[in-house]
Amino acid sequence: MPNLEVIYENNDFIVVNKRAGLISEKSRYENHTVENQVLDHLSNNKRKPYIGIIHRLDRVTSGVLVMAKKKSILVEFNKLFSSRKVQKTYLAIVKNKPPKNRGTLVNFLVKNNLEKRADIVASKSKDTQNCMLSYQVINQNDLGYLLEIKPKTGRFHQIRAQLAHIGLPIIGDEKYGSDQAYLPRSICLHAWKITYQTTGSQEHKTFEAPLPKNDFWSFKSL
Repeated sequence: MPNLEVIYENNDFIVVNKRAGLISEKSRYENHTVENQVLDHLSNNKRKPYIGIIHRLDRVTSGVLVMAKKKSILVEFNKLFSSRKVQKTYLAIVKNKPPKNRGTLVNFLVKNNLEKRADIVASKSKDTQNCMLSYQVINQNDLGYLLEIKPKTGRFHQIRAQLAHIGLPIIGDEKYGSDQAYLPRSICLHAWKITYQTTGSQEHKTFEAPLPKNDFWSFKSL
């Protein structure tokens, strides 16, 4: 299992840079998960550490992931998420040139449990969820265009599905129509930053995850 990359840690929570290919939380079907990595790390200083899963990332996605070290902190972060005081910023690389340099996508999404994917549909129904994100092109290299994405909702696979719906499947994402190879069990989607408003104040705190180290993510500036 690859080494755990810790971005920040205090007595209340730990922030890590998740490797693509790993699932976020423990599973009886897999021994190598991010939660297992964090448990091993915390066990060096505490016999029975507590780990609270605040949010998750898809297996194929890399980037910033926060886990609570106390139940009270898990509850606090859950309140921040439910009150929409947390903003996630993602980076994605697409092969095709976007029709506009920036835009907002608003769609109806249906979770397709049989194929484990999200489908964008034309009209609202009892099975649909509203999903919205904003994007802008911030760079490009010989392999594709780098998009900065800010989801306004937190739906299953929404970034992957919404971009694919406008002809911009993320590189490596065969499930959503990409024809360009990438690393195994990975796509060019990175949870770059997480920003939240600290409880009881107007201050905001941001954590940023370093980009994956390969040619696809090689840009002159960011």
